[in-house]
Amino acid sequence: MAEELRTGVFVCECGRNIAATVDCQEVSRYAATLPGVVNSTVIRYTCADPGQQEVQKQIVELGLNRVVIACCSPSMHETTFRHCVSQVGMNPYLLDIANIREHCSWVHIHDWDGSTRKAKDLVKMSVARAANQEAQEELEVPVTKAALVIGGGIAGIQASLDLADAGHQVYLVEKEPSIGGTMAKLDKTFPTMDCSI
Repeated sequence: MAEELRTGVFVCECGRNIAATVDCQEVSRYAATLPGVVNSTVIRYTCADPGQQEVQKQIVELGLNRVVIACCSPSMHETTFRHCVSQVGMNPYLLDIANIREHCSWVHIHDWDGSTRKAKDLVKMSVARAANQEAQEELEVPVTKAALVIGGGIAGIQASLDLADAGHQVYLVEKEPSIGGTMAKLDKTFPTMDCSI
């Protein structure tokens, strides 16, 4: 039997970064009507400790199994929010972020209605995406500290030396009988006119 979706949506005002251009309360009201959403909350700063504590509190109290945070770019705080939800036992890959700061408030700064509509659409898509996510487990994979460098020109030689200095076993492959590439064919190099090799 499929698990009942219990999605919590958290709309971040980001101080005035988002709230000055997007009607966060309206986005939150709209999110509450979406399939599987059991609660929608506006938070002043979701990335701050009190905001994260509110997210954690609702996960526990409401039995949330999906979380959507409408905030800034995932490149900014996705790791923060994944850590936040995992601290209360939720799989961090059941979290989705709707970027309403860079994609709405910052690009539609003079269009309150348009940026709010777009934020609603992004939240709707994020809720739908979260509904289809599956719990993931991170694997630890052993890594062989070795590198293959293809091409024994000056760049390949330098890359090989740098990798070797970093403690990696290096395999340098060159199709010609000797390394050095084009530089090995030159007599002198400009502007110093030094020997090329």
